[in-house]
Amino acid sequence: MRAVWWTKPGGPEVLRPGEAASPEPRRGEVLIDVEYAGVTFVETQLRAGRGPFAWEPPLIPGNGVGGVVARTGDGVDPALVGTRVVSGLSGSGGYAEQAVAAADRILPVPDGLAMTDAVAVLADGRTAMLLHRAAAPRPRQRVLVEAAAGGVGGLLVQLAVKEGAVVIAAAGGERKGRLAREAGASHAVDYGDPRWADAVRDAVGEVDVVYDGVGGDIGRAAFGLLASGGRMVVHGMASGAMTDVSPEEAEARGVVVTGGLDATPETLHACARDALAEVTAGRLRPRIGAVHALERAADAHAAIDARSTAGKTLLAVNRPT
Repeated sequence: MRAVWWTKPGGPEVLRPGEAASPEPRRGEVLIDVEYAGVTFVETQLRAGRGPFAWEPPLIPGNGVGGVVARTGDGVDPALVGTRVVSGLSGSGGYAEQAVAAADRILPVPDGLAMTDAVAVLADGRTAMLLHRAAAPRPRQRVLVEAAAGGVGGLLVQLAVKEGAVVIAAAGGERKGRLAREAGASHAVDYGDPRWADAVRDAVGEVDVVYDGVGGDIGRAAFGLLASGGRMVVHGMASGAMTDVSPEEAEARGVVVTGGLDATPETLHACARDALAEVTAGRLRPRIGAVHALERAADAHAAIDARSTAGKTLLAVNRPT
């Protein structure tokens, strides 16, 4: 089968199209004919060798796919064959024509829902739902969303707006700020401007909730914007470093700073299921920023590295006819 291999830590060029043996579903697993694979920011970090954990080459990247069940392993209902599904994998294997997933982790894609939307919301929707529930913004609270035009950020904007919150989108550049406003943000600031935190204060004063997906200096500045009783959910390091806030600092400010991605596999699966249901009902809209052919996975990574994408990036593997 066609696949993309990660050969060593480095730039996007270390992702190379090639061939691989088709995986075999074991007991409790299904084999999926992949139509689309999701590309995440974390995968670009892992590819470069600076992610939250390490890959061992050679490896086929990709942790989220959508397609059709082609075969079932022992102990799995064979009636699943032919079902349209999305699923997270075991951390790799998604940039390929076929992938194996645990049968208890697949999610059926409802009729009428585009596979692109289903894959777009799989990882990002799961993350956004988990973070949203951790912070629990309330009506009229001021919510700052970093990287607000990204796949996760754009969904967080929508979820907070649904709760009646006033959303301030922090994003890189005028175009991304405009996209965040289209998603429902009341205000947008460009965190490429050194005075972006002052712009937030001018617009809304202090904030009650921060979704920190950038970290570094931007995360520290966002921490400084929190009102007493506020809460900050640290969930990413797009800057290259997590936000460093000591428990003593948070206590002195009267705020709560937590990590937002510590959850059981069961909780993550439930969040993915609920996000998919919200998209199916039309209450949540993923933004698909780019779709690249499987063999152009390096181009997809390069665009994410350059911060030129907005929304979710997908790889088209086997487009349905």
